[in-house]
Amino acid sequence: MSKVTLTKVLIVGAGPIGLELAACLKHAGVDYLHVEAGQIGQTMSWYPINAHFFSSPERIAIAGLPLHAPDQSKTSREQYLTYLRGVVEYYDLKIRTYETVTHIQRLSPTGFHVTTTKTVYHADNLVLAIGDMHGPRKLNIPGEDLPQVSHYFVEPHRYFRQKLLIVGGRNSAVEAALRCQRVGAYVTLSYRRADFDLEHIKYWLYPELKSLIRAGKITFKPQTVPVEIHADHVVLHSPIENRQSKIPSDFVLLLTGYVMDSKLFELAGVTLKGENRAPVYDQETMQTDVPGLYVAGTAAAGTQVRFHVFIENSHPHVARIVQALTGSPPPDGLVNPVARDFALPES
Repeated sequence: MSKVTLTKVLIVGAGPIGLELAACLKHAGVDYLHVEAGQIGQTMSWYPINAHFFSSPERIAIAGLPLHAPDQSKTSREQYLTYLRGVVEYYDLKIRTYETVTHIQRLSPTGFHVTTTKTVYHADNLVLAIGDMHGPRKLNIPGEDLPQVSHYFVEPHRYFRQKLLIVGGRNSAVEAALRCQRVGAYVTLSYRRADFDLEHIKYWLYPELKSLIRAGKITFKPQTVPVEIHADHVVLHSPIENRQSKIPSDFVLLLTGYVMDSKLFELAGVTLKGENRAPVYDQETMQTDVPGLYVAGTAAAGTQVRFHVFIENSHPHVARIVQALTGSPPPDGLVNPVARDFALPES
């Protein structure tokens, strides 16, 4: 059996909120360790190349370090990953990357045995800052596993002069449709609703999308859902008209959202509630109904159907956890003060 490593606090997850918490605990002199299944900012690393955040830079800055875009615009994926690496280097945060938690055992009366792919930890307290987008929301239809089908949009060049069907109607689908059309793809967009929800589309994307649909440069199939995917076409079903149509396609992007892997919460015995399967926790401390286990960041919301927890309104989680663990709040400026209200909407 591996040698057991002791720590007061074990942080799991090195996204922005996990990093901000680590910086605060280090400043407070707390004995902590930090593990991450992938690389820092792992979720952002599979965002599309040159994708831009919805939130303005000052709202997603962390740990007291300013974030500036060269052209004073929204921050790109590449800029933010560079920024996160800079935060780690500035505070010299020790993160054990590519180390996956495989098991959590609650101890009596308190504490946790946490087994990873590399080590066994005994932690007095555990913080799960694991995010909420671990895998795609599958449609479970025939052909979903064909090689021309993907749940992730990486970059548009692959689809130059190809017939591309995109399924979805929120930011990821809309942005992919626009970017692929710009490089010369023949884009068809299938969405299960009659029209787009403007609350869930970046405001600068919608006018261009509507213009291209009106001009016939993007084919829009509202109130349709895919039911079969074949090598050269997709069968769409229209529940309203109760009919099916075949859409020729060389490639298919199923951008229908992502789900949280709640396995670690389940292993620890945390109660999950609602359709989101969100962990039960105390909003004053972020402690779950398992003593000593805290949740931080978007993981607090479970699998979000209607998004209400983001990076920018998760900063208060950090302050609450630090207060609960140390008895004192972090110093002014170390936690982003922009979003003190838990319910503050994104910009």
